[in-house]
Amino acid sequence: MTFRLIATVFVALSVLAPIRATAADPVDIPRVIGEIIAKGDVAIKAYDPGDGFETADTVSSLYFDVFEDSGMETVIGMKDAGLKTELESLFGRVIGLASRGSQPETVETAWTDLRWRLKETAESQEEATGGFVSTLFQSFLILLREGFEAILVITALITYLRRSDQGDKVWVIYHGTGWALAASLLTAYLMTSVLEVSGTSREALEGVTMLIAAAVLFYVSYWLLAKRETERWQKYVHDQVDKALSAGRLFTLGFAAFLAVYREGAETVLFYLALVAGTEGQIAAITTGFMVAILCLGGLFWAMRTASFRLPLGVFFSTTAALLYCLAVIFAGKGVLELQEARWVSITPLNWIPQVEWLGLFSTAETIAAQLVLVVPLVLAAVYWLWKRRVYAAMKAKNAQSC
Repeated sequence: MTFRLIATVFVALSVLAPIRATAADPVDIPRVIGEIIAKGDVAIKAYDPGDGFETADTVSSLYFDVFEDSGMETVIGMKDAGLKTELESLFGRVIGLASRGSQPETVETAWTDLRWRLKETAESQEEATGGFVSTLFQSFLILLREGFEAILVITALITYLRRSDQGDKVWVIYHGTGWALAASLLTAYLMTSVLEVSGTSREALEGVTMLIAAAVLFYVSYWLLAKRETERWQKYVHDQVDKALSAGRLFTLGFAAFLAVYREGAETVLFYLALVAGTEGQIAAITTGFMVAILCLGGLFWAMRTASFRLPLGVFFSTTAALLYCLAVIFAGKGVLELQEARWVSITPLNWIPQVEWLGLFSTAETIAAQLVLVVPLVLAAVYWLWKRRVYAAMKAKNAQSC
């Protein structure tokens, strides 16, 4: 099943790539950045705190109409996802400060940070080469980077079903993954060849998908955590031996797999199409990198599944629940960031908070608030659990003394 899914993706990419390649010209990043800086300098110079929305709209247009629509965002994200997220966050900071009517010095400082990073990006892109090894490495990193979190979720869900004597239900996870791959390819095709999808709509779609994924993973992690105690789990398995999982829970597991893949699926396809369009004659390098990444992800899947079967039941479910919970928190932060870029959510910069992209930690009040919605219940539950243990220990000691 897994190899059929991989083959389907690769064939679809081979069909879509020529369409994209013929329609797209290589992105002249230095020229695009020069345009952003020139127009941005004018907007920041004319900034008036009493009418900050005008400057915010101008910078927002530079982000969507120039940075995104030129294809620069996709090209940078293909090579360095961290840099792409950093630039998006810097754009958002300028937009947020301007729209809130902040002091001119504060807005200018934020623009200077973005301006400097853009110039640095232009210089680094001019020095970049597009040889066989470089292209192979880019192809390898795209799939490995975008597929890593998805493979963690899929492996955890499959192992859960097998360890609960429901191995015959694994098809639900594979079906969810397969539908997600199909939806990703269809979305990428519609975005590039059929519909005129604006940058705002694309960011909004990614943001909503991430937030739904965060909610589903949070629910699944909570449910698994409730089964962490071996005695409870053994009783649960005993009760379930002669009956299947409920249709609702099966759907939730399949939907979790779907969202884990679809979350970045369409963007991954766009990255590969941009790579094909921008590296003429390097199909062999792209194919090799793609296949090496598949082997690495397959190795990760095998290693995780093997290790999980050797863990005690309680440890396995606690570890799996913690993994899915951490991913839910990360997705929550990234989802709100995407909605901020789409201007669906306001931006309140918090400069004292460090930005850690791989943790989904961004220096805005809104992204932090979204993550706290998931973190606070865990903290309260932990406090309640510790209190309950202390009460139980005290009662046990009291009974022992009375005896």
